[in-house]
Amino acid sequence: MPLDRIALISDVHGNLTALEAVLADIAARGIRHIVNLGDTAGKGPRGSAAVARVQEACAVNVRGNWDDFLDTIPDEGPAEMVWWRDELAAAQRLWLRTLPLCHDLALSGRRIRLFHASAESPHVRVHFHHTAEQFDGMFRATEMTGPGAAPDVVGYGDIHDAYIESADGRTLFNVGSVGNPLDEPTPSYVILEGELDGERGAPFGVQFVRVPYDVEAEIAVARERAMPTADVWEIELRTAVYRGRQTA
Repeated sequence: MPLDRIALISDVHGNLTALEAVLADIAARGIRHIVNLGDTAGKGPRGSAAVARVQEACAVNVRGNWDDFLDTIPDEGPAEMVWWRDELAAAQRLWLRTLPLCHDLALSGRRIRLFHASAESPHVRVHFHHTAEQFDGMFRATEMTGPGAAPDVVGYGDIHDAYIESADGRTLFNVGSVGNPLDEPTPSYVILEGELDGERGAPFGVQFVRVPYDVEAEIAVARERAMPTADVWEIELRTAVYRGRQTA
């Protein structure tokens, strides 16, 4: 009996070219169920189109930190933030801001919890280099996750840095970023494989996938649209060096 497969994407950040490449790869593998872990807009030039695409393609969308605050940017805010806010339709901003913060599922007898950044909040970040206490915190029941049994597996986005770590029978992984990867320039997503609501004895897998795309075409869109901070965006897309660490 074939195993069920679920694709997990995150942090598209308005990079429609990368999103379409990843969605095409997912479709080519015959995967129909997609979960988006948030931050679909902001930073890149086509947040509105990206939001429309995930609304169409993803069975589940989870709220990220950008999704949570883009609708709250004041008119007197930084020019780039106002630009990204206004690039979205008002209905899209409302949709993003009201998305669920967490999604749970069961696969091959494992309780799996998915959220954007941490069990505490989409605004609380847990990096690849983290403490044992932070690791434990990702598996706790909180006001954000709600009550219930602790998960065996937790997946998240936010840090744009794909990795997987297991300790004491628990597995934590980051899916990386589709539109703004900061570990290496190639977009990343994850495939979960197992039996939905199946028993513990069934096979279970976490697979990381990297999908090349036309970086220069996406950079050209940012230039054509005169997007603020397009210069640092270009460097991030080409080099995976975060804007705060770029040198002149």
